[in-house]
Amino acid sequence: MGSFKGHALPGTLFLLVGLWRVWSSAARYAAAPGAGFRVRAWNPVGSGGPLRLLELYVVAGGAFADMCVEVLYSTHLRVFAPGGGINPAHLNDLEHGGMLLMFFLFGALALASQLWPRHLPLTDGALCLVAAAAFTAELLLFYFHSTTHMGLEGYYHYLLVVLVALCVAATVLGALLPGSFPVDLASGVLIALQGLWFWQTAFTLYGAALPAGCARDADGHVDCHLRAAQERAEQLADFQLFGLVFLAFVYVLGCYAVAVAKYGQPELLELHGKHVAAMECAGAQEEGAAI
Repeated sequence: MGSFKGHALPGTLFLLVGLWRVWSSAARYAAAPGAGFRVRAWNPVGSGGPLRLLELYVVAGGAFADMCVEVLYSTHLRVFAPGGGINPAHLNDLEHGGMLLMFFLFGALALASQLWPRHLPLTDGALCLVAAAAFTAELLLFYFHSTTHMGLEGYYHYLLVVLVALCVAATVLGALLPGSFPVDLASGVLIALQGLWFWQTAFTLYGAALPAGCARDADGHVDCHLRAAQERAEQLADFQLFGLVFLAFVYVLGCYAVAVAKYGQPELLELHGKHVAAMECAGAQEEGAAI
């Protein structure tokens, strides 16, 4: 069984990193559109100084702290059973700890490539593949872990699996299409959405937003007594996800508008003008062919 804090902590980390990546992607594209844009596995804060690697410190430090919570605090150091072997009561905590280890390794490798570039030179493409491996570990965990959840809990985790799968696809495409602005932007949006969905899951399943007709049993599991209540709760989950996607859409538009106003180059306006002219030309050709 999960907990509110167990979803809120990783949700906060994913949300912060995702929001920062969306803004950075929009700002970099506005400043260097076209061939000058490159996909980044992480985004520096400023041009130099101690805050430049802040995103990597958040990823590595946050993943390590959450991993310690799962492996040390949640298990109360009772990892092994009295008779030998792994304590089955804490396998769930160890699963989450293994997933977080992958994100810690991504942050640590990215940091090492910046602090000691002569010894560990890693390109953004290589780091995108490392990030894809971390998301794949998360995908496998939640995909098989979700099969142990029943009813509404399973549905919320199923939607999380969909978001994680899209994160895997976006990070892999980042390595294959290093000059694609949509891929870079989508990666940040999906990471932010994953964080938002962690928070939504925390409020719905473990907070005060439990849908009508559903209740927690003595073990803390969510049980919807009637089939109609289960269906309404799942439809509510779909609507919640749609609302979060809409919020992400508004945030992307806001970031892009601010980035263009602040960093926009004449080349960006020129590219937009060529795109509009091409669309008008194609429309005129279609009208002529129809006549």
